Amino acid sequence: MTNTKRNVGNNDRYSLPKSRSHNRKSARLQNYDYSQSGYYFVTICTQNRVNYFGEIDRDRMKISHVGQIATDCWWNIPEHFDNAALDEFVVMPNHIHGILVIKQRHAMMSSKQNVVNNDRYSLRRPRNMQLLSKIISQYKSSVTRILRKQSIAHPFRWQNSFYDHVIRNDESLDDIRTYIKNNPLNWALDEENPANEITLPR
Repeated sequence: MTNTKRNVGNNDRYSLPKSRSHNRKSARLQNYDYSQSGYYFVTICTQNRVNYFGEIDRDRMKISHVGQIATDCWWNIPEHFDNAALDEFVVMPNHIHGILVIKQRHAMMSSKQNVVNNDRYSLRRPRNMQLLSKIISQYKSSVTRILRKQSIAHPFRWQNSFYDHVIRNDESLDDIRTYIKNNPLNWALDEENPANEITLPR
């Protein structure tokens, strides 16, 4: 497959969500095959945006014990799914951002080639089209299971759902990589920062 960039409209470029992610609905496309090769931007939040994973100090993330477990489990994903690879990743006080790559079993995708996802809808049955959800579900379960083994009464909880964005081309991939890398620098303005919670008048 040649590395060609498509001409896409603004809707294909990743932009910062306007609403808080704990109220987000996933951008998951109906009937889209989330088991096909491609790059996927994933955001997973803690329940009620509790800062289980650490804190930002002087624009740098200080990872807690829970945050280290969340980080280690993320980087272990390819050990459990041989057709998954990982790209940019960051753990924040109450959420994680990561780029997850689903690849064909017979070929590895390079970090700068074949980024464009196939837009054709697969005719496979729905149960075969949710590999991305399966990977995220197992990841979340692994983090929770380890914490429960260490402390059965540990209060940690994930938000029930997760946010995903299908990365369409190299330009979008670069934008999202930059966004992930700069996330700790932008914590003061981050929509997930509890300090930015809008209190409505009674």
